[in-house]
Amino acid sequence: MTTDHAHADELRAAASHFGRRRFLTVTGAAAALAFAVNLPAAGAAAAAELDARRIAEDPFTLGVASGDPLPGSVLLWTRLAPRPYETGGGLPAGRRVGVEWELAHDERFRRVVRRGTALAHPELDHTVHVEVEHLAPGRPYFYRFRAGEWTSPVGRTRTAPAPGAYPAGLRLAAVSCQAYHDGYFTAYRHLADEDVDLVFHLGDYLYEYAVNGAGGARAYKDRVLPGVFDRETLTLEDYRLRYALYKSDPDLIAAHAAHPFAVTWDDHETENNYAGDIPENDVPPEEFLIRRAAAYRAYWENQPLRRPQRPQGPDMRLYRRLRFGRLAQFDILDTRQYRSDQAYGDGWQVPGPESEDPARTLTGAAQERWLTDGWRESRALWNVLPQQVVFSERRSVPNEAFKLSMDSWDGYPASRRRVLAGAEAAGVENLMVLTGDVHVAYGMDIKADFRDPDSRTLGTEIVTTSISSGKNGAQRPSNYADLTRANPHLRFYDGRRGYVTVALGRDSARADFRTVAAVTTPGAPVTTAASFVTEAGAPGLTPA
Repeated sequence: MTTDHAHADELRAAASHFGRRRFLTVTGAAAALAFAVNLPAAGAAAAAELDARRIAEDPFTLGVASGDPLPGSVLLWTRLAPRPYETGGGLPAGRRVGVEWELAHDERFRRVVRRGTALAHPELDHTVHVEVEHLAPGRPYFYRFRAGEWTSPVGRTRTAPAPGAYPAGLRLAAVSCQAYHDGYFTAYRHLADEDVDLVFHLGDYLYEYAVNGAGGARAYKDRVLPGVFDRETLTLEDYRLRYALYKSDPDLIAAHAAHPFAVTWDDHETENNYAGDIPENDVPPEEFLIRRAAAYRAYWENQPLRRPQRPQGPDMRLYRRLRFGRLAQFDILDTRQYRSDQAYGDGWQVPGPESEDPARTLTGAAQERWLTDGWRESRALWNVLPQQVVFSERRSVPNEAFKLSMDSWDGYPASRRRVLAGAEAAGVENLMVLTGDVHVAYGMDIKADFRDPDSRTLGTEIVTTSISSGKNGAQRPSNYADLTRANPHLRFYDGRRGYVTVALGRDSARADFRTVAAVTTPGAPVTTAASFVTEAGAPGLTPA
């Protein structure tokens, strides 16, 4: 039995007796089962169409976005939500809406390249995903949407270079972890002004935790958020509304409009530290899979993702590959959906036989094969691995009583060894791992043997700090001395908020760690905390 069919059976089993479940009503269970297969119908069964001219309020309150650029194609996204903090976004229930879109060479749309009409379906919460084909490779485009009398903000995107092209450079950004209740998304405002070709979001785009009327640490004085946000997300409606809250943030809207994104999730888009179909808390797996299906559905609806990523119930193929000519290949991982359960009950633990079991996996066997097969076929100078949790070893203290994080690759060392062996067997010379999750910035050398500082350096790891999670942070967190002494391959450590930019060139790559001083108050300036370079063919970070 395939995984998809197995999970569908569990969903049906759960729905058949959901009256005894704790967190959903019988009606909610039926809805959860329905959306597992509930895609927009065609023909006579299709939802009635609403005349867009009857929309009396601006429906583009959540902005626009683009993502996953290919050499001849871009993916455009928006959602119609005149009143985004209401179920259904303030549109009539059960009505689809025609949305016009345009793609142009210029911001004033004097040279329109493509245009068309897409349907915003109520089954997909009136989100729109447009895959525009037959475009020129390696160039910027501008796009916008129209619904009735309303026109969206203008977005800027770009296609990837042609497959055989060898561009002189590529500039990317990496971001992660944006807890709304921990502060403002100030870093996104600065990122919107950066000159980057692509932004990688490495997970925790939203958090399942409650957000009170004051917006948590934002401490709003000019508004009161509705009570629908002051609870943990459990149902499809909960997750959809939480995306509406996050995506209504003007700084996030600005960043999405300015740059294409390539997104992957971590845990909080569903639930803290879940592992595969094993939840954080002691609830039955079938109950958790109902929740996971809701979270995955809302994630796809609200992200600039293509059709192959659309979920089937609680299963979603998120790992995928992007290529930027012969300069860079990006293998985007999902280290949450297929992993073994965390060893020793999770957290920071002394490693032992359970965590070091060679059968344990962080990626699942299929994704691991896909990754190493892709490396064997790669012709790129830089092979970049955007993923979620810290890849390199992190000892907690500089003595033999050290502990390791069981949620990171340290809790799955056999999985890490297999991945590094696959990179070596494929002849990957310039491996770069991009990481989020930990709310701090690291620059690390990936060693053949982390317990031998003189062992070969196999690649570099760039860990971006959080956008807001953890509130303001500190330049030197309380464990700074222990961590830097315990891990000689750790070249940089900073605990403030921000993001990282990476410039990939033919001879070297440069990482700039960008930080903001505060997120609990808006408007903090951005500074560069440190810059590092790694030379092509000679992995390892050195100060720029």
